[in-house]
Amino acid sequence: MAAVQDIDTQDKGGLGRLLVAGLPYLWLLLFFAAPFFIIFKISLSDTAIALPPYTPVFEGFGAIGDFFSQLDFENYIFLTDDPLYVTAYLSSLRIAAISTVLLLLIGYPIALAMARAPGSIRPTLVMMVILPFWTSFLIRVYAWIGILKPDGLLTLLLHGVGLLGPEEQVQIFRTDTAVFIGIVYSYLPFMVLPLYSALEKMDNTLLEAANDLGCPPLKAFWRITFPLSLPGVIAGSMICFIPITGEFVIPDLLGGADTLMIGKTLWTEFFGNRDWPLASAVAVVLLIFLVIPIMIFQNQQKKVA
Repeated sequence: MAAVQDIDTQDKGGLGRLLVAGLPYLWLLLFFAAPFFIIFKISLSDTAIALPPYTPVFEGFGAIGDFFSQLDFENYIFLTDDPLYVTAYLSSLRIAAISTVLLLLIGYPIALAMARAPGSIRPTLVMMVILPFWTSFLIRVYAWIGILKPDGLLTLLLHGVGLLGPEEQVQIFRTDTAVFIGIVYSYLPFMVLPLYSALEKMDNTLLEAANDLGCPPLKAFWRITFPLSLPGVIAGSMICFIPITGEFVIPDLLGGADTLMIGKTLWTEFFGNRDWPLASAVAVVLLIFLVIPIMIFQNQQKKVA
């Protein structure tokens, strides 16, 4: 009788573990895989003046042969023929890479200072980093318009300290520089928090031992601190690089006509040109571009675990 109860308990435990492990996969299936396959199917369709604005539309299993016969890769071929899309992809990757480097250069000293601060004030410092999240992302980007525009707060401040003449203005708004400023400001917490998490766990006695052995502070940083913080560096870089590549709001509000990013191109195709198949092809190729850093991030997390 006891053996039967043990088997029943094991079966229930196994079923519970299966349900717990299956929930993330169900979530991915419903909210990632299914939408992706819908977008991929639309990318193989043709534009039409209809609702929805593409053909063919799945009308039942009876016509499934005709449905698949009308799908093609014309939109993907068009992406390679038109230099606009290649330029947009390369520009997005360039802006994302430069922004990620800037975020790392700014965020690392902040995270290091937080990790070496007294334990009593660390929670306060972490709260100050995440405090911008309490305000709408869109409102924070709009605030930079008021700061960076030619007659904005930055121009007034430089006039006040005498660094600009009475008729001079700061010409930053609607440039790539404004885009970099907006991106670095908006994504800085996403870089600082993973770095802080890695640096805060570091054993400081290693630095004391290096100092006792005559190792200069700068050399100790590159030989001890930075290698031990690499998981945080990779995590923060991937968390920033991936969404920045497809960023739309910041380039649209702060960038100019010459600021070409794939997020703006995607929005134009969907809502301006109403070319859903081509826009879907753009989105699928963008996702493929981002799969590589996502895989790097996942492999790094497995090594840490």
